[in-house]
Parts: sequence; C-alpha cells; structure tokens
Amino acid sequence: MAVDFWNPTDLSGKVALVTGATRGVGKGIALVLGECGATVYVTGRSQNQETTTEGLPGTLELTTQAIEQAGGKGIGVVCDHTQDEDVERLFAQIEKEQGKLDFLINNVWGGYENHDDTFEAKFWEQPLWRWEGMFTAGVRAHFVASQHAARLMVPKRKGVIVNISAGDNQKFLHNTLYDTAKNAVDRMAFGMAQELRKHQVTTMVVYPGWVRTERVQQNLGADADYSATHSVYYAGRAMASLLADPNIFHRTGKIFTVGDLAREFSFTDVDGRQIAPFEIPEYSP
Repeated sequence: MAVDFWNPTDLSGKVALVTGATRGVGKGIALVLGECGATVYVTGRSQNQETTTEGLPGTLELTTQAIEQAGGKGIGVVCDHTQDEDVERLFAQIEKEQGKLDFLINNVWGGYENHDDTFEAKFWEQPLWRWEGMFTAGVRAHFVASQHAARLMVPKRKGVIVNISAGDNQKFLHNTLYDTAKNAVDRMAFGMAQELRKHQVTTMVVYPGWVRTERVQQNLGADADYSATHSVYYAGRAMASLLADPNIFHRTGKIFTVGDLAREFSFTDVDGRQIAPFEIPEYSP
C-alpha cells in the first residue's frame, strides 16, 4: 500500500491570497497553505445559506473553517472578480489588516459553467458567453489582481504571483478558445516577470494535472475511472513547496507542473501516489 509522504513547509508569518477558493484547486491550495501556518485570504461568491454556483458544494465559510482546522488563519472575502470595485476593496482590506501581501495565487476562472457538448465544439460553433467567462472572469481577473498585488509587493521588493493555468509542452488544448485563454495567462506571467524582475518580485505559472474537483466529479459521475486524477491537495502541496523555496526568484517567468514539483520536492498525494505531469492527448481533427 502506498504511503502518504508530506512534510509541511513553514509559511508562518506569510500572508497569501488565493482567488476562487470556495472549491476545487483553489480550496486545496488554500488549505495546504493554512496547514503550513500562513494567513490565507480566500475569495469567492458562494456563501452559507445561499445558492452556490451550479449547486456545487463549497462556500467561503467552509473554506475558511477548513483553513483554521488545518492550523492557519483563514479570512474569506466575498468578491466577484469581474467587478473591479470588489477587487479594489479586497486589496485595500489586505493592506489595512496585514500591511503586506507575500503571495497571490491567481486561481479564479470562468467559462466552465453549463458544461455541455459545446465545450468540444469547433471554434465557429462556440457560444460567445464562454469567451466572456474565460477572458473576463479568467484572464482579465488574473491581470487586475496582479496589478493590485504588484502595488503592494514592489515597494517591499519581495512577493510571489502565481497564475494557475493548463498546458503540456505547447500542445493544442482541443478547444481554440480555451487554448487561447490559457496561453494568454502563461504569456501574461512571462511579461510580468520581465517588468517585475528589477523589483525582486517573482511571477510564474503552475499547471495542475487532471484534478478530482467537485465540477469534474459532477460532470463525469460516480462510475467514472478516476485512477489518473489527483486530489486538490496535491496541487496545494506543490504550491506550498514552491513558495517555501528560498531560491524561488530564480524561477521567475517559468512554468512548472504539479507532477514535476512532486518529484523535485519529494511529496505524494494524500493517497500515497506521486502522479506524473498530465499529458494532453494529441489532437485529432
């Protein structure tokens, strides 16, 4: 039987913001950062006693409670990342309460809603609402949050901005809209790294693999084969290991996969497996 191997890193005294953390990869990252002793701000729209996104489980309150139970300090902030005023208030609150921000994890994303056969459709058959979801609630949301984070980090000459993305050695992601959005996020991180380099602020991209998120399980059903998937905590362990690296600035502008980070930092998923980086099948028209 595989043995779970994970030695939590020490992030005590650090302040992190994980956007879109009521569920999925964002929640997994937030919980592990909390386990490592960080103060973790999390954003989302789903709250207790209200209807959640697409009826999926997960709320801000549940995430913050889980962070506290893991050993960290969780602070939930209701935020719609398509609304600039919400984002401005969020960063003003962090600055007022903490006086700094060490880590921004840009995880919030849109366009996965109402998942149906059109996700696999050709670009000329794609509904335009998906463009708005991925570029407004995704790419633009990463950009706006990064602007605010940089304004807190540059004067202190330290900080890390991570964009959560998807890819596999430049392979086509089987959907032109999705492929364009994710590559935009990657290129954005590269550009920001160039501009932030002289300020000693690190910017990078992390690719999770095929993750057993609530939405994936809802779409695939209970009888699906999940043997190639990993938990959200595997991504969280990768992030915590990366953020604790004393030489992290040397990674600025680069892309890292959760699978490769697991090998580099010698940790496993909660089931004891060390899952390799996700490989995207070659596209067949």
